[in-house]
Amino acid sequence: MSNRAMIDSRTQAEAIRRGVDVKVLPTHIALIMDGNGRWAQRRGMPRLLGHREGYRTLRTVLLSASEVGVRYLTAYAFSAENWKRPADEVAGLMKLIEKAARTELSVMHRNNVRVRVAGRLDGLPSSLRDALEESIETTRNNAGIGFTLAINYGGRAEVVDAVREIVREGVAIDAIDEETVSDRLYNPDVPEPDLMIRTAGEMRWSNFLIWQAAYTELVVTDVDWPDFNPDHLFDAIAEYQGRVRKYGGL
Repeated sequence: MSNRAMIDSRTQAEAIRRGVDVKVLPTHIALIMDGNGRWAQRRGMPRLLGHREGYRTLRTVLLSASEVGVRYLTAYAFSAENWKRPADEVAGLMKLIEKAARTELSVMHRNNVRVRVAGRLDGLPSSLRDALEESIETTRNNAGIGFTLAINYGGRAEVVDAVREIVREGVAIDAIDEETVSDRLYNPDVPEPDLMIRTAGEMRWSNFLIWQAAYTELVVTDVDWPDFNPDHLFDAIAEYQGRVRKYGGL
């Protein structure tokens, strides 16, 4: 058995031990990674160090999701509203995300991860855009888990951008339906999320995937994101699997 297969087997065994049915996994998991700053402040550390720990957590959770068999994962890294934070924190976050994109690229590529982004990239620093574009291009042909980093992202902005594209194309009014909008979202080939996990006990949607997540199952945990680990991921999947998805029916 190859090392890769051994890792996958161990991860799946641990998921099964925590109640996960690996035959009926959610295809797409979305993450709202909350609590980084508070985690750091409770430890007398600068908020930015909490975000640094958070990106390390993201790598671990992403690879665990891949090993257990999840096909897509989308992480809310920086919202369109986060620009309202103090300028030094925003600048630090931009540098941190760029550093993570560059240093994690070899890990992503080696693990067959396909990297994507969602958001208004033209609003980001040019060096960060370059790092993200390199990640996208390098992993374009990878066939493993599809990982989307939502950055400078807002759900309402995404819908606005889709509507603008519809107008530019001159689509007839009577021809516009939900599929018309869905086809013009940032990554229309990525399926809608089945499960959304939010950490740190917050109960808001926070403008994340508001079109795609209309019938997504939400699991909220009190755990701050830097403390979130694969066991918490498996527990959330198991909770999701215990629900009945009705999509408005009976």
